[in-house]
Amino acid sequence: MTTITDAGTTQLVLAAVLGIAAVVLLIAWAKWHPFLALISGAGVLGLAAGAAPEAVVDSFTAGLGTTAGGVGVLIALGSMIGALLAESGGADGIVTRIVNGVSGAALPWAMAGVAALIGLPLFFEVGVVLLVPIVLLVARRTDVGLLRLGIPALAGLSVLHGLVPPHPGPLVAIESLQADLGLTLLLGLICAIPTVIVAGPVFGNFIAKRVPLPVPALLAAPSSSDRPASGPTGGQDFVDRGDLANPNAPGELVDDQVGPRRNPGFWAAILTVLLPVMLMLARGIAELLLPEGSALRDALEVLGEPVVALLAGVFVAMYALGKRAGFDRKETSAVLGGALPPIAGILLIVAAGGGFKQVLVDAGVGNVIADAARDANINALLLGFLVAVGIRVATGSATVATITAAGIVAPLATTLDRTDVSLLALAIGAGSLFFSHVNDAGFWMVKEYFGMTVGQTIKTWSVMETIISVVGFACVMSLSLLL
Repeated sequence: MTTITDAGTTQLVLAAVLGIAAVVLLIAWAKWHPFLALISGAGVLGLAAGAAPEAVVDSFTAGLGTTAGGVGVLIALGSMIGALLAESGGADGIVTRIVNGVSGAALPWAMAGVAALIGLPLFFEVGVVLLVPIVLLVARRTDVGLLRLGIPALAGLSVLHGLVPPHPGPLVAIESLQADLGLTLLLGLICAIPTVIVAGPVFGNFIAKRVPLPVPALLAAPSSSDRPASGPTGGQDFVDRGDLANPNAPGELVDDQVGPRRNPGFWAAILTVLLPVMLMLARGIAELLLPEGSALRDALEVLGEPVVALLAGVFVAMYALGKRAGFDRKETSAVLGGALPPIAGILLIVAAGGGFKQVLVDAGVGNVIADAARDANINALLLGFLVAVGIRVATGSATVATITAAGIVAPLATTLDRTDVSLLALAIGAGSLFFSHVNDAGFWMVKEYFGMTVGQTIKTWSVMETIISVVGFACVMSLSLLL
């Protein structure tokens, strides 16, 4: 690989520190949008490393384009599936069917399971918006307790968001490290199960006894204007209802355009959620078990290609969710198109993070850190986890933490085998969830929805996120010893 500078080790380390510090300060102190902070940080890093300005620009734009092309399409397709799941009532159907089927002590476990299930295609913030009214309703109707239900729901959403593709963080780590997506998905699901259990029902039962919390008044699903800010794009409202809205009653659909609505059905929603995951898992399993050249393996490798699997999920969702819910073609198109504007900020951050990572790599910073880690005999998984933890706590952004940590440890990935590279991506994802606090928009979102004080939110949400991070990483390390 040709580097853009011939600076020595000391200068490269200093450049890395300055570049990362610039990103952290611009996000945490100056309150800049992460997109601008990452661009500026890449410039600081490249120039401090002694690279020519045009070389820094070329490196950044190359990384930005590669990441947007590799990850952006997947995020967009996943968002479309999530939009149809939310707008058709499919997510509500899954929640209602599962929650109504259990009672008493099993409710927290059911809530964790349903949150993990609908969390596969949905962004964390959208999942919260869908689940919180159900949590409040069930807590009000039963004597189980708000936190015993709420913590498992939040844990199920957060674990899937941090460890399992096609969420942005895991996808970025997989792309940066050149990890195998199918294998990473399989290992991520394995780690997700014990992590959700410990951080969800187990911790929820423990903390509910120590933080008494009344059930707040039932909330209507917030609109995009009154939801708490949730990351760079604020609250998400998937549908652009410009052609569908009644001008005399904003936010309501015109009756003669919409027609009757019906739930698409429990199993139709389940199929839509699981289809892309199963296709990608099938590809990973085929690559592990079937010989090269096998016709079945070749077919599964094509079907399990992330773009193909998610595109198939969108096509199935258009019928199984959209058509079965009573959407006509115009409405289905409106839902799919409306899924894209809310993720524009996420796509820009992810793409800019790819540019920042590429400047790190092209400047040679990653090689310096990789060599130092090898000389100091630091485990690659531990290094990735700790770097992600530091940036997460400083910036409050799991995505920025994942992007930066993956860029720093990427050279180490070239020395690891296929399984360990996937585990490295998961270790970074686990680190990116560590101790959400007041600089994280998700912290304030949870606080407001559950009617907690700052202190109560730290004792519940922040500790839960830390448990997810630590247990997830412990699972990753355990798998590294077994595989």
